Amino acid sequence: MHAPAHSMRSDIIIVGASLAGLMTALALSRHGLSIVLLERSNDTDRTGAALQVGHGLLEELTGRRGSGRLATGVQTWQAVHAGLREAVAQVPDITVLQDARVEHLGQDERGAWAITKDQQRYDAAVVIGADGYQSVVRRSVSPERPDAVFADYLAWVGFADEAAVAARFPADLAFLEAGDYCMLGFPLPARDGSTKPGNRRIGWAWYDAGHNAILRETGAIEGSLVRHSLRPGDMPDSLFDELARLVRQHWPSPWREAMLDCIARRAVLGTPVVEYVPNRLVKGRLCLVGDAAHVATPMTGNGFSAAATDATSLAAFLDADALGSGPEEALRRYESARLPEVRALVQAGQRFSRGFCEAS
Repeated sequence: MHAPAHSMRSDIIIVGASLAGLMTALALSRHGLSIVLLERSNDTDRTGAALQVGHGLLEELTGRRGSGRLATGVQTWQAVHAGLREAVAQVPDITVLQDARVEHLGQDERGAWAITKDQQRYDAAVVIGADGYQSVVRRSVSPERPDAVFADYLAWVGFADEAAVAARFPADLAFLEAGDYCMLGFPLPARDGSTKPGNRRIGWAWYDAGHNAILRETGAIEGSLVRHSLRPGDMPDSLFDELARLVRQHWPSPWREAMLDCIARRAVLGTPVVEYVPNRLVKGRLCLVGDAAHVATPMTGNGFSAAATDATSLAAFLDADALGSGPEEALRRYESARLPEVRALVQAGQRFSRGFCEAS
């Protein structure tokens, strides 16, 4: 490896500027720490299931009123990400660097560091991995178990505009079971934030253990590892035809109409479900939060709230005094506080996954 081009110093490095990384930065900012977030992507137009945002989340993270605007209730990933980015932009001590793909990590008794693909070095007292279920930081924290694994089923996910679907949808989330399948349906605010019936977006996630072969054929799954989601361009017309047939056979109105609308537009994503039960969250000056730390099936509905709790818990232990005296003890206290709870969360999800796959 070539010598890094130059070094940038901060109190904290967070690898990953998605939801967990942004929430952790906001929570740690209450201590006046300088924070650099290294995000490998510049793409924030992601598709994912809905998130439940609790009242006063930003105030809880930062300890300050008026920290920004983030709507409560069921929201899209994009809306939550935008609200968190807006809040982060108001904190001078937080710097977000995109197109910064971390490839190497290190630590010694004086500090920790991350080196990006373009050979830039970033030094800090602590490096936090918030880089999702394919975490690079986890490889250094838990080298004996670095990977989240495929749970043997997937979620077909889609979003429809309510105005384009000739059906009336309920105000709340719906959970349905049919044959070997289960499905979550959820109305979401429109792109302009409107929650008026008829103007909303309709999201759905259909859990299916019967189409794993297509994941392996396309390379989305290799062995027990998830490489990527199944995108519409990877899916033959015959698969869309089969999905439409199964929707008509199993799912009632109004969700049937929303699902068929997405299938007709080829606007469906096949997301393999992954799980990871952690044995540790910390190694020296390195620690993990969010999906880098623990991955539960989305059927638990707790992934986002668990990441928020990771952030506030870490901030309860890791402050300027802890950095000054050596952060290792503060990080161990964070691990002791969070590890039993997140292990129990993932294991509860695994019990659901086993039952679901056996039934299918």
